[in-house]
Amino acid sequence: MGEFELIQRFFTRPTPRAVLGVGDDCALLQPAPGMQMAISTDMLVAGRHFFPDTDPRRLGHKALAVNLSDLAACGARPVALTLALALPMADAAWLEPFSQGLLALADEHGCELIGGDTTQGPLNICITVFGEVPAGQALLQKRPATQALLRGGARAGDDIYVSGTLGDACLALQALLGHIQLPHAVLAAARQRLEQPTPRVALGLALRGVASAAADISDGLLGDLGHILQRSGVGATLDTSVAIHLLASNAYFTRASGQFDSSPSVESRISAQEALRCVLAGGDDYELVFCAPPAQRAAVQAASQTSATPVTRIGQIDSAPGLRLVDAQGASVLANQFTSFDHFNPINRSSP
Repeated sequence: MGEFELIQRFFTRPTPRAVLGVGDDCALLQPAPGMQMAISTDMLVAGRHFFPDTDPRRLGHKALAVNLSDLAACGARPVALTLALALPMADAAWLEPFSQGLLALADEHGCELIGGDTTQGPLNICITVFGEVPAGQALLQKRPATQALLRGGARAGDDIYVSGTLGDACLALQALLGHIQLPHAVLAAARQRLEQPTPRVALGLALRGVASAAADISDGLLGDLGHILQRSGVGATLDTSVAIHLLASNAYFTRASGQFDSSPSVESRISAQEALRCVLAGGDDYELVFCAPPAQRAAVQAASQTSATPVTRIGQIDSAPGLRLVDAQGASVLANQFTSFDHFNPINRSSP
């Protein structure tokens, strides 16, 4: 199978929203009146971001989901995507489910595949997404005129929220790497969170005009919240006793003993400290962390209900720089023991 046959067979489809889609040297997009383009690119590399034997249907889904999560964090509605794909070989048995997983999620969000590139090489997936967000007035000096959610708008006194649950993708990775053992049902659920995340696009749209700042959680809650703090010039205090409840697998966690309940065949159990590390620094969650003034609490809950996405208030923005973690009694918890993912930091967790 040649390159152009591959493109035609698996990735060419109608693009009614684009002026021009696949087939020319460039695609053409026309933003709607009063709208701005939100653009983001993410790359997934085999052996670094995913196991080479990952189900290709799930991989197609995730490759797009991680990009749609960026649009969600900006409150942008998806419009289109491009796909750059390096393949060891043109294997139809792999390409068919991969394209189905990718295009099913694209259709769910009205996101059209309008172009890209293919080449032979180690498996590498690079997607660029294009979204629309209304233009607006710059309410603060040095901020762009846009209704997009940005990282730089958090202010002292704002509440800090997280969508959905955190930590289960990290839990699955640790189990798949052989570092821990999990009951089969727990691993299956956690692995789905790792390989098939849900981008919170509907929540991002509902938070426009409500949230003061937002980011998606790809490298770990503390690291991605840190981007908001840096851009906004503020600090934060997080309640770890609330945060640990964000681990969906808490049904198997006994807080008194600090261990997961499991069958006798499961010899290795995860400690309370490791569970908290998964929540605070695990990454691969693709949930949203966002801030909003206390006066907007009712509006945040309305956005949660409208988007059918649970949100949890886990802390507060401070005027003093730095990130502080506290327990249920308000005692300090060392933050430097929870290190979020950085591709070029050798102390990070192992790759798949």
